[in-house]
Amino acid sequence: MAWDEWEQLKAEALRQRQTPAHMRLNGADAGAGGGGTQGSSGAPGTYGVLKASQKDLAAIGRAAHGLYNDLWDRARVAVPTSDSAAAGLTQQGFALGAGLQHVSTRWEEQLKSLMDACAHIANHMHVTQALHDGDDGYIARRTSSIALLDAGFDERVGAPGRPNGVYGEQSKKKE
Repeated sequence: MAWDEWEQLKAEALRQRQTPAHMRLNGADAGAGGGGTQGSSGAPGTYGVLKASQKDLAAIGRAAHGLYNDLWDRARVAVPTSDSAAAGLTQQGFALGAGLQHVSTRWEEQLKSLMDACAHIANHMHVTQALHDGDDGYIARRTSSIALLDAGFDERVGAPGRPNGVYGEQSKKKE
């Protein structure tokens, strides 16, 4: 690429960056509450790295499971009571019975939806934890063998001016 062409591309990129309608997909303005920016080296900024440990995943799964149990034990109790009250009001000729039945039905639908979401989150965290455990083990095995191979090719393993100890003892040459 010619030097003039490089300068032209840099100037065009600068113009596009100054255009208000330009969209950046690789970051967000930190002043607007978005994520951090990357430095000139490409290293993550203040908010750069997503990291979730197995402990974090397990805690999320336990919290979702606990919420599911609490909803089952406490929120579900209101449904039969409301249904029987709505039926009693309707039998006595009160229009309020139909309204209470509608509220009870909607409550039960929303409660089931929320409980399903909690169960899904708890199950997903359990599966994610198991999958990542396997991935972490696989990556560790692969990188440890690469490091061992790399040590054999790296002349810097030994002290400067000394032969690399990875190759073993050198035999004396015959003259």
